[in-house]
Amino acid sequence: MATDVVQPPTSGNKLATWYNDVVSEMRKVTWPDRAQLQDTTIKIIIFVLLLGGVIALLDVALQAVLVRGIPSLFVRR
Repeated sequence: MATDVVQPPTSGNKLATWYNDVVSEMRKVTWPDRAQLQDTTIKIIIFVLLLGGVIALLDVALQAVLVRGIPSLFVRR
């Protein structure tokens, strides 16, 4: 899979050739159908929610340790 980005040429004939090449390549693309798109979207939303939950748990745990735990070691009783 090529990842090179080609800038469109500036002259008229080359621009038409470039455009035709782009259209030709776009016809080769396999586009997902509606069912595949819905399935993938649902999976991504679930993944993002799970990742957000993990980050929230880490935030609570680190807050307990860094904001409450460590300063309490240095407070005179």
